[in-house]
Amino acid sequence: MPKKLIQRFSPKPETLKAHPHLKYFGEILQNPNLWHLNRRSAAGAVAIGLFCAWMPIPFQMLLASLLAMFFCVNLPLSVALVWISNPITMPPLFYGAYRLGASILNEPIREFHFELSFHWLAHAIETIAPALLLGSFILGVISAASGYFMLRILWRINIANKWQRRNKK
Repeated sequence: MPKKLIQRFSPKPETLKAHPHLKYFGEILQNPNLWHLNRRSAAGAVAIGLFCAWMPIPFQMLLASLLAMFFCVNLPLSVALVWISNPITMPPLFYGAYRLGASILNEPIREFHFELSFHWLAHAIETIAPALLLGSFILGVISAASGYFMLRILWRINIANKWQRRNKK
C-alpha cells in the first residue's frame, strides 16, 4: 500500500495532540496504535471511515474518531475517509440509501422537498427516516466490510511484490 503517501498527507500526531479541542481526550490520544500505520490499523480505519461516511448524522467525524479510539486503529485515516460523504456527494449517496431501504421495507419511493423547519423534520422522521437509516446502515456495513478486506488483500499483495523484488536482487 502507499504507506508513505498516506503518511505524507496525514497530520502529525504531535500537531493533533496539541490541538486545544483534542486535549480533552488526554491519555487516550497518547496510544501509539492510533497513529501507527500497518495493515491491521489501516484496514480497521478504512472500515470505520467508510461505515461512518454512510451515517446520515451530523458530526460523522466525531463518531469516526471515537470508534477509532475504541478499536485502536489509525485515527487520521478513519476521520479522513468520512469525507467521502461531503456536501457534494451526500445527496446521491443518501438518496441511494433511501431507495435501498424503501425497497427492503416494501415502501413506495416518496417525493420530498427539503425545508428548514421543525414541521418538515418531524414529517421526514415519520416517513423517510426508517428507510434512510436502514439503507444507510446496510450500505455502511457493506462498504466497511469490502473496504476492510480489499485493503488487507491489497496490502498483502504489495508486501508480496516487495519480497519478490527484493529476492530478485
